[in-house]
Amino acid sequence: MALLTSNNPFMLGFDSLERMLDRAAKNSESYPPYNIEQIDPSHLQITIAVAGFAEDDLMIEIEDKQLVVRGHHTEDENAPERQYLYRGIAARQFQRSFILADGIEVIDAHLENGLLHIDLEQNEPESKVRQIKISKRSADKKIEKNTEKAKIEKKS
Repeated sequence: MALLTSNNPFMLGFDSLERMLDRAAKNSESYPPYNIEQIDPSHLQITIAVAGFAEDDLMIEIEDKQLVVRGHHTEDENAPERQYLYRGIAARQFQRSFILADGIEVIDAHLENGLLHIDLEQNEPESKVRQIKISKRSADKKIEKNTEKAKIEKKS
């Protein structure tokens, strides 16, 4: 994917957003299936079909504004080996990622009837307004900065 933000003067500081979009595009696998539901204006729920997985087989983490759900079957060594004539139920490990916007927090997760429900709360991000003071730059300030840079370079 070509970097959209590197040469665009209107996209200053959006490199991390582009990396998140790139990760989302790579995460297009369809297993396990999931739903995202809006319960009310500030409450979302992700439901993932994880039939055959126990609570101990699942792990939910938040990594860098990304919700990551992993599933890994632990084999029971004492269980008898089975001979399948047809095996249509997937028993493979998986990793499913969801990118979280600012203000979204995971508040709960529970497993019920083969479905993993992850509850999210969407808080309105605070609007921050800050006024930047414009000051005149005198020739003395320019000289001070150049002198400080020179001192730092000499120490290195």
